[in-house]
Amino acid sequence: MSYHDTVQDVYRQAAQAPADNLCCIPAAPRYLPELDIPKVMHDMNYGCGTTVHLQDMAPNQRVLYVGVGGGLEALQLAYFTRRPGGVVAVDPVAEMREAARTNLELAAKTNPWFDPSFVEIVEGDALSLPLDDASVNLAAQNCLFNIFKTGGDLEKALAEMHRVLKPGGRLVMSDPITPRPMPAHLIDNEILRAQCLSGCLTYEAYIDAIVGAGFGSGEVRSRQPYRVLDAASYDLDEDLLLETIEVAAYKVPIPDDGACIFTGRTAIYTGPDGSFDDGKGHVLPKNSPMPVCDKTAGALASLNHPHLTVTPSTWHYTGGGCC
Repeated sequence: MSYHDTVQDVYRQAAQAPADNLCCIPAAPRYLPELDIPKVMHDMNYGCGTTVHLQDMAPNQRVLYVGVGGGLEALQLAYFTRRPGGVVAVDPVAEMREAARTNLELAAKTNPWFDPSFVEIVEGDALSLPLDDASVNLAAQNCLFNIFKTGGDLEKALAEMHRVLKPGGRLVMSDPITPRPMPAHLIDNEILRAQCLSGCLTYEAYIDAIVGAGFGSGEVRSRQPYRVLDAASYDLDEDLLLETIEVAAYKVPIPDDGACIFTGRTAIYTGPDGSFDDGKGHVLPKNSPMPVCDKTAGALASLNHPHLTVTPSTWHYTGGGCC
């Protein structure tokens, strides 16, 4: 049995009976006017964060959601699209697709604005998406890509997302990451990988994989504790604190000097002039923090300018900035 088969078997069982050991981090329910989410959708929310952000919503978008789960985030996305087929949800597990359809029918009973046709649930796999090139504006996945192994499957899944996105479109992801590379006995454990515990990359490797797929800009919107793998239970030298990260990656060309990754850093000019121009297209207004990507932050810090302050990453980027 391949690890793909193991993953599908784990989620086949989770579709039939909600599992409390899959992903999930404590989070307060999000309120949107006239949106009522059935309890079963919360029970089947097998994610490690959220991929639904107001700054990603725009009129007339077509949205792709890969790994439908219980349908919670597909319903939330449909809240903004509100038209037949506005959200396309792809999942390889028949039982999970059927569970999501049932949950969406239930949601239609308590949400007068919602019609189940707003979410098109289709059979498919992240490694070979059943969509045309450049056919969606927004794509999302929650706690799925960490399941794929590097050196083939992860790269293929990211390339597929890049392929189906329109130019300028964005891929929104939530995945666990690890502060140090995991040992082989965890990486090769198919059950732990299916449970989103052992397939984690380091932050650096995670971002490198995204850029390697051709995404020229990215935003780290959240980074917080996820799970602890204790040394005794997982045969480790010391406890391993995993984090969950939420990232938006944009299908734009990669600049010659490297991708622009925003992690919440800012640059502040406090000199005698009204602003500071670095000669590379970045103009900093006096005394006002300007969001900058990590690449620009590093370049500005290297100037050792007496009137420039460059702040560290907050891992909570909310928009605006140098690029």
